Amino acid sequence: MRLRDSLHHSARTALTVALLIPATMVIGCQRPAASPVAPMSGKRVESDRGMVAASHPDAAAAGAAMLAQGGNAVDAFAAAAFALSVTDVSQTGLGGGGALTFFNAKTRTVEHLSFYPRAGEDNAWARPDTSRGRLAGRAAATPGMVAGILEAHAKWGALTRAQVMAPAITLARNGFVVSPLLARTIVSSRDKLMADTLAAARFMPRGEALRPGDLLVQPELAVTLQRIAAEGATAFYQGAIAERLSAKVRSKGGLITVRDMGTYFVTPMRPLCTMWRGYTVLGAPPPMGGASVLEMLQLADAAGVADAGSFTENGAAVAQLADIMRIGNADASEHRGDPAVQRVPAHGVVHPGYARQRAALIGGAVPDSATPGNPWAFDSLASPGRCEGFNPYPASTAVRTSGLRDGARDTIATEEGQSFTSHLAVVDRDGSAVSATTTVGVLFGSGVYTDGFFLNSAGSNFDAKTRGTNRYANSTMSPTLILDGHAVRLVVGAAGSQYIQPAITQVTIRMLAFGEDPAVALSAPRIHASSTVKEVEVEPGFAAGVYQALVSRGYAPASRVRDISFGGVHAIFVRKDGKRIGVADPRRDGTAVGW
Repeated sequence: MRLRDSLHHSARTALTVALLIPATMVIGCQRPAASPVAPMSGKRVESDRGMVAASHPDAAAAGAAMLAQGGNAVDAFAAAAFALSVTDVSQTGLGGGGALTFFNAKTRTVEHLSFYPRAGEDNAWARPDTSRGRLAGRAAATPGMVAGILEAHAKWGALTRAQVMAPAITLARNGFVVSPLLARTIVSSRDKLMADTLAAARFMPRGEALRPGDLLVQPELAVTLQRIAAEGATAFYQGAIAERLSAKVRSKGGLITVRDMGTYFVTPMRPLCTMWRGYTVLGAPPPMGGASVLEMLQLADAAGVADAGSFTENGAAVAQLADIMRIGNADASEHRGDPAVQRVPAHGVVHPGYARQRAALIGGAVPDSATPGNPWAFDSLASPGRCEGFNPYPASTAVRTSGLRDGARDTIATEEGQSFTSHLAVVDRDGSAVSATTTVGVLFGSGVYTDGFFLNSAGSNFDAKTRGTNRYANSTMSPTLILDGHAVRLVVGAAGSQYIQPAITQVTIRMLAFGEDPAVALSAPRIHASSTVKEVEVEPGFAAGVYQALVSRGYAPASRVRDISFGGVHAIFVRKDGKRIGVADPRRDGTAVGW
């Protein structure tokens, strides 16, 4: 599905081609032949120039429109991210936050921006949150979405702010067609939405949830977006919007102050880096969860799992994959937090020497609970291979900690295990690429609704190990880039909380080690293994021997429906001849759009 076809599919909305893209810019676009490996609309798309894959068709089209107008990968990211804040509103939005990893093909550099929600100055952030599930406002942390998108665009974009925000404003003001996924999330969040009169009017008109095919119009959100387009981040973080946000959050038991809004900052960071099967793998540093992806890929290589040739038919490989996930998840649970205030040995976790050490556990006795390792001896070692050329994430340098013993956890489970997210991938004509993941946390975030958007629930991600004032919340989001020499080979990321890193790992191995078509890799069945139980969640579609092998290994397979929370991957694979193949996970409503 090329750009013109994607727009045609949404013709019932008021988002018209005339508003989004000048007609001269779609001349020459032709309808591609149906793909035998991706029978669903827009799930596998090829292009010789630019490509966008995102969790909603109109958002992917908005990003591709920027490429058609002469914009670059960051322009496309900004347009798609703002559009997702309108169309994928249960998963992401202006009241959320995220992170991106950016490869600049012209300078051959990689940079990372963290714009996740932050705890503010109120000392209550340093104390346990005993209100979780009762006070909606207590879950909300200071949102970073607007600051992050605009800072990335100001640093690297080529088009104007008005250009990249125009599609989102049109979608909010004139409406878009409700997708099956959005309709389902509205139904499942009925109580949360009905708690706010205006949110109920928009999403539950006359007390009934919007259905697929209905038009969702969000005039309050359109006004907010228009103000941001005209005035920049100041319009959101200072003045009336910030004042109303703080007042509403605090009226519902929350902690965000007007000062927290005015002092929010985006953090430029160095990417995690390791070598894997000759590729340079670049991931999201703490407080994001990229270390797990890099560690699990190396564990798979060290154990021979990446040479298995298949997961679908290979029970032995899948059983070892379960071991790998438990090891990686144990390390992720232990070594986490905001590196500005806590010592987090992420460089050591992704070091090949640490992976070789941890790989000795694969295939051994299956413990009731996997134990985290000690990567500190590897944290100060040099990065491998070509990593040094990309100025990788360094050894931990934080001198201040949370003051709590390592491993201390709350008895109240965090909401992150139920979180939902949105991922988008972009590759432009020059080969520059953006991998970006954004979220409001659980569905519709905290439920606090102001000026047309929902506030996040990231405040619930803090626990005894990570809580404190003035710091980023912890997350599993892992926007990843994989380079072959100095060329992008794969842009990949996922939605789905704790399912994110295992989903990315399985898809990457299938594409780059097994050589599977990108659409096959995304649609193939997956497993998920936690570090704390022997139960392994399995999707349907594996050969019977795979399930038997898990039982023989000592695991307890549990049947899992292929739903949205099992990891929603969006990716772009770049062939050596330059062809971009955009793919969207069939577990979600997203598409790829090529230009």
